Amino acid sequence: MELVKSFKQSKVVKYIFIALIGSIVLAISSKVKIPFYPVPMTMQTLVVLTIGIAFGWKLGLATVALYLFEGLIGLPVFSGTPEKGVGLVYFTGPTMGYLIGFLVTVYFTGKFNYNYNLPETFIKLLFATSFIYLLGMLWLGFLIGWEKPIFKLGAQPFLLAELFKVLIVTLTINQIKKIRKLV
Repeated sequence: MELVKSFKQSKVVKYIFIALIGSIVLAISSKVKIPFYPVPMTMQTLVVLTIGIAFGWKLGLATVALYLFEGLIGLPVFSGTPEKGVGLVYFTGPTMGYLIGFLVTVYFTGKFNYNYNLPETFIKLLFATSFIYLLGMLWLGFLIGWEKPIFKLGAQPFLLAELFKVLIVTLTINQIKKIRKLV
């Protein structure tokens, strides 16, 4: 009985450690700005997709939720922090919908089964990623008003970079899946 209890405790510690490492990688990815057209890109969505595939939906959700919690309590984990504020004030700003979209994206990315069909994988990842932009634009429209060009402001400048990141994850899907066997 003690052995089973010890095994379960070590598994929980392992998952907490993995989620913590994943949230750190996600925070770092938010700070990496790569020159791209028409706007510089961060690597957050690439990491969110990777976390979903590598960790599965449950641990992936826990990891992204931990990342969001870290930002909510004021740690400068989000892109643009601490320069543009931290904590709840930053979280409820223009990017909140996108950040909440990370949860939906990691869920779908972790739930999907991936085979060797790259076009199918690309479509699945594109579908999952679309929730970041759908929720982001919904929140942005609510925040700044629907009379503004929401798509032009909240999605269009990022779409080329997003397609590029989804392509990278698609082409490296088999390597990412190997991580899941270790988790």
